[in-house]
Parts: sequence; structure tokens; C-alpha cells
Amino acid sequence: MARIAVIGGTGYAGGHIVKEAADRSHTVVSVARKVPAQRVPGVTYVEGSLLDIPGLLAELQGVDAIILAVAPRGDMAGKVRPAVAELVAELPQGVRLGVIGGAGGSLVAEGGPRLVDAGQFPEDFKPEALEAIGVLDDLLEAPESVDWFFVHPAAGFGGFAPGERTGHYRTGGDILVSDEQGESYISGEDFAIAMIDEIETPKHRRARFTVGY
Repeated sequence: MARIAVIGGTGYAGGHIVKEAADRSHTVVSVARKVPAQRVPGVTYVEGSLLDIPGLLAELQGVDAIILAVAPRGDMAGKVRPAVAELVAELPQGVRLGVIGGAGGSLVAEGGPRLVDAGQFPEDFKPEALEAIGVLDDLLEAPESVDWFFVHPAAGFGGFAPGERTGHYRTGGDILVSDEQGESYISGEDFAIAMIDEIETPKHRRARFTVGY
């Protein structure tokens, strides 16, 4: 079993990942700016911030993987990209880094365009999507010694459409995963399954991939 840290472990994506990892008997550390009142049994909860990389890494000594589930929105807008760059620069040897991006950087079809550039993408969410794409760009330029993966969820992913656990998902490389009706969605629980599957059986080293039904 792995020792997994989830930064942003009390948010929508992070919370589901924490529970999935704990249910599979991994050792889990959930990091957030506030410790929640309701906790998953067996999970260690610590206060920490992506904006304090030295303090964060001090709390996470001995982990095998770090999953970053912090969106560049609200008071984190414009701060996530430089913080991730600092984390990558200081990441201990052998620690795998998984980053959850948004759907905006996914390609709508082979060869593009990206979803954020394809029209009908909400203007209010474009800054967030573009910053997440910037994080991916930086990871692609990271030294070969850095083991990372970057995940684009389906377009319909979030607390606004929680869905149910099915135990199934599909990956689509660079392309947004959609069903036969053209709908792109995935539940929080099934997205978490995909994330922990990637930790347990790595298939996307130094690469991005999309997840949906």
C-alpha cells in the first residue's frame, strides 16, 4: 500500500479521492487550510497550504505520491501555477505528483481545438482553465526526473453534478471523453477511482489524460 497525500483533500475532488484511497487501505494524509469537522476514518488530517511549499513538504515527509486537487479560483486565482512550479522544484526524489486540471485543456477532437477555445466555454471560467493549462505546460518542461501525471476530468464534473458510483470510467488521452450522445460527465466517486487506479498501476508517466464515461 502507498502513502498518499491529497492537497485540497477536503474539496469536491480531493474529498472523493481521500475516501477512495482510504477505502483501498492506503495510508492517506489530507491537507487543507482548515481541518474538517467530518473526517474519513483512518485518514490523517493536517492544516497546510499550497502557498507554503517548505511547510507543506515538512508535513509530507515519507509520502509516495502527492495528488494536487486545488483549483486556481477565488483567492487562489493566479497563485496555483507558481506554487506548483515551486513544489515541482522541491519535490523529493521518487515522489509521484498527480495534478487535477480542468476540462478546458482537453481537445474536443483529434488535433484540437481545446475545449476552452472551441466556443461556448463560459467566460467566467476561462482564467481558471488557462491557469491550469499553464500548470500542464510547466510540467511538460520539468526535468525528466520528475514523475508526474495530469488529469482532465469530463466537462460535467463537480458538485453541481455529483452522479453515482458505477465503478467504471474511460480514459481518452488528450481528447475530452464523451458518451454516444455527446455528453461529457463523470461522478466524483468514479473520478476518484481513476485517480487511485493511476497511483496503484501507473499508465501515464509524465503525461496527461482525460477521464469520463
